[in-house]
Amino acid sequence: MKLMLLGAPGAGKGTQAKMLTSEYEIPQISTGDMLRAAVSNKTALGITAKQFMDSGSLVPDEVVIGIVKARLDDAYCRNGFILDGFPRTVPQAEALSEVTQLDAVVNIEVDEDLVVQRLSGRRTCKSCGAIYHVVTSAP
Repeated sequence: MKLMLLGAPGAGKGTQAKMLTSEYEIPQISTGDMLRAAVSNKTALGITAKQFMDSGSLVPDEVVIGIVKARLDDAYCRNGFILDGFPRTVPQAEALSEVTQLDAVVNIEVDEDLVVQRLSGRRTCKSCGAIYHVVTSAP
């Protein structure tokens, strides 16, 4: 199964993806996780991405598309995958359509007040990148 999850930040895409990966035994492809790992591992991509991330800028499409294409070509994704946070732009969507065809796209809609509540309680560990919530998943 090749699945894409859409929705606002805080809608629950990552949470749903984690449950689906377990159920269907396919990997979650999260651009955010891949970028943080590349930065942490000090890869060439990570060093490039870190410059943009540190300045508060978006990582350019070419960089994001490159890491996603490389991951989708990996044997890790042979039986399918769940895209979480990709694509975010029209060029990313066009690049995705050139390399694979999806089986389903799910748009997760959540009330705006709930999204604000979820995001305002989020905390990220500086050392390991783990994401916590002050109410539902305290560090």
